[in-house]
Amino acid sequence: MTPFADIYRGKRVLLTGHTGFKGSWLALWLHELGAEVTGVSLPPEGQPNHWDLLKLPIDDRRLDIRGVDAIRHVFSETRPEIVFHLAAQPLVRRSYREPLETWSINVMGTANVLEACRQEPSVRAIVTITTDKCYENQEWPWGYRENDRLGGHDPYSASKAGAELVAASYRSAFFNMPDAPLLATARAGNVIGGGDWSEDRLIPDLVRAVTTGQSLEIRSPEATRPWQHVLESLSGYLMLGQRLLEKDGTFAAAWNFGPEPEGNRSVAEVLQKLSRHWPAMHWEIISTPQPHEATLLYLDSAKARRTLDWQPVWQLDTTLAATAKWYRAQLEDGETISRQQLATYIEDARQANIAWARQ
Repeated sequence: MTPFADIYRGKRVLLTGHTGFKGSWLALWLHELGAEVTGVSLPPEGQPNHWDLLKLPIDDRRLDIRGVDAIRHVFSETRPEIVFHLAAQPLVRRSYREPLETWSINVMGTANVLEACRQEPSVRAIVTITTDKCYENQEWPWGYRENDRLGGHDPYSASKAGAELVAASYRSAFFNMPDAPLLATARAGNVIGGGDWSEDRLIPDLVRAVTTGQSLEIRSPEATRPWQHVLESLSGYLMLGQRLLEKDGTFAAAWNFGPEPEGNRSVAEVLQKLSRHWPAMHWEIISTPQPHEATLLYLDSAKARRTLDWQPVWQLDTTLAATAKWYRAQLEDGETISRQQLATYIEDARQANIAWARQ
């Protein structure tokens, strides 16, 4: 059995944002699947970072997606068959400090990538990644569905809603002919896992606190998020890409990839569970005023489960154990165990008879 029906072997894949947390994991997986990967991204921020630790032998291009001519040149030079667009300004709190940069990267950057796709005849499939925060948050106690209203309070969330509108416009206006590329968008939950050192994120902030022997300051302990391992969302993206490459236009739409209901937990609950696997961690709650962030957010992934036959592999406890194991291996032994964890995830999917793993 070969994951994703071996469709990525030998395929020319262009991946934007490959030096980021999620993008570097996807670059690893695509490389393991035998794809010919070209990565387009800015240099990774800070040291250490997951991309540099992986040392992947792919075509590594350092470009800003806001540079129209440079992006089009890469497309014409590499002639990708499928594009995974992950490059973004992905942080809520940074978007309050740098709103114009957030809007220009997430909206105009997406438009530039899609325009390059339109101009390059080799492109057959496009998967554009946004976020669960692209929905107009109503603090509902139920999950958002793909046809719910888009919006956002902070510049990050609103700009990702804007990226969804850009994608929908390109799909309707330019990718509606029989020979046009098929375009899907994907909205995942709060992804965690080894290799994330971004600012103002729970797990990276916790890792930095452990490294310095400090206690982590928690802003919103009761905020609830759909927590899932980064590989869960990536399996959904790869399933979407497979269906689009197979020329099935029913999958050229928006898709949610969230965890099972037990994965929707508060920050405090996640920290309590994580401490079982990492006793060295400590935290405390602070009450100073903070920029607005949603406190309750769920995703309804029924469409992906029913139509795409996608489902999560790891429960939350397994996800947290794998995350703690990755960072402890890196901090205590200097080992990068991403390949081992990817192999374990794939084997667990096979054992659970997950659709993409049994093809």
